[in-house]
Amino acid sequence: MGRIFGTDGVRGVAGVDLTAQLALDLAVAAVPVLAPAAAASGLGRRPVAVIGRDSRASGDFLEAAVVAGLASSGVDVLRLGVIPTPGVAFLTGALNADFGVVLSASHNPAADNGIKFFGRAGVKLPDETEDAIEGRLRAGRDGGGPATPAPLSASGFGRVTDAYSANETYLDHLLASLPLGAGGQPPLQGLRVVVDCAHGAAYSIGPRALRRAGAEVIAIGAAPDGLNINAGVGSTHLGTLAAAVTEHGADAGLAFDGDADRCLAIDGDGEQLDGDQILTVLAAQLKRGNRLVGDTVVVTVMSNLGFHDAMRESGIKVIETPVGDKHVYAAMRDGGYILGGEQSGHIIQLGHATTGDGILTGLHLLSAVNSIGIPVSAARKMMTRYPQVLINVRGNIERAMADPTLAEAVNVAKATLGDAGRVLLRPSGTEPVIRVMVETRQADLAEQVAGQLADAVRLAMS
Repeated sequence: MGRIFGTDGVRGVAGVDLTAQLALDLAVAAVPVLAPAAAASGLGRRPVAVIGRDSRASGDFLEAAVVAGLASSGVDVLRLGVIPTPGVAFLTGALNADFGVVLSASHNPAADNGIKFFGRAGVKLPDETEDAIEGRLRAGRDGGGPATPAPLSASGFGRVTDAYSANETYLDHLLASLPLGAGGQPPLQGLRVVVDCAHGAAYSIGPRALRRAGAEVIAIGAAPDGLNINAGVGSTHLGTLAAAVTEHGADAGLAFDGDADRCLAIDGDGEQLDGDQILTVLAAQLKRGNRLVGDTVVVTVMSNLGFHDAMRESGIKVIETPVGDKHVYAAMRDGGYILGGEQSGHIIQLGHATTGDGILTGLHLLSAVNSIGIPVSAARKMMTRYPQVLINVRGNIERAMADPTLAEAVNVAKATLGDAGRVLLRPSGTEPVIRVMVETRQADLAEQVAGQLADAVRLAMS
């Protein structure tokens, strides 16, 4: 068994890679690491965990398995039901839980699912903590450690409580983060917004948040049936939202992914704003109000060259991290910065959240443009997005990355672009794909080099 934790928890095809048995075993293994008091055989306060999930049909049996593992290990469990991943993170802290659990595979298709843990206060786990959980899981499965929870007295078993009403606490938190509009009006007053909830975790709370903030809302992708999450809708299928914005004559559109930890936007002309462009708007708004700590924004190496140019012109410093919002969060935490994110739309506003929050991001983006009285199309033009070609090549990652001819192909690509562009080649942490990214100011050159490099990856995988 290879390492089961990827860049964003444990993921796989539900019932095949991610079975009920694995979910139960993983929960049992996590308890001594995330809530050591549970090992005290029920003495003293029982640890508390919150658990939430997205709308996938497999979430039912996986939730039951995780809850069984936690309760049998002496943990009281608060079930939040279908709720965005950042809602679980927030409520882990707000409810003073020892840790949180999310069942979601984010933007992946409905057949997949995943398990992710948050530590106390709703922070993502560092790699060493995930390694400790995985170590206990392996020990149990290999016979070198406890395969089942330590025996407890009847009073030591955890209690399971439905806490669906806590979702309203999360909604109140989102709205409280916004400043009032001019004259004390709701911050989104006067805006018509189409919101695409990807038939996922934000299908209810997303439209409600926007309406309570004052917007006129048209909701699409808001009828989950357990099988349609991300299917032709959401942040990975923006054409659906763009068409709806045009049809309804809306000022803007917001698209979430399956677990609503990311947000992308569409302006009134049907054009996209990616995470870099949204960050540009938010950074400018914070700097305008002297609230951007250190005049600094944290992003990953995937951010567009145009973003760096826009920040330089605005007098804002940019710090780069490896891909993954956990790396962005770590750099923000260590430097005391309050804004960071990824091109994919994972935006972290550390004054309001410990992780990417799509609904929070959408609310603050629209609040910013409404407060300064410009259309979203004008906000989009605050940053020029240079041509960036991203190709995902599916196959044997290990074989390809070990092939020396691939490294040679990367060097040739870099030499072709010179100082006018850049090349990134990285394995995905959530899917069996290698991501090829080529960026330069010449679109045809970017496509040519990316295609050549993708062919080299395919050859190395064969």
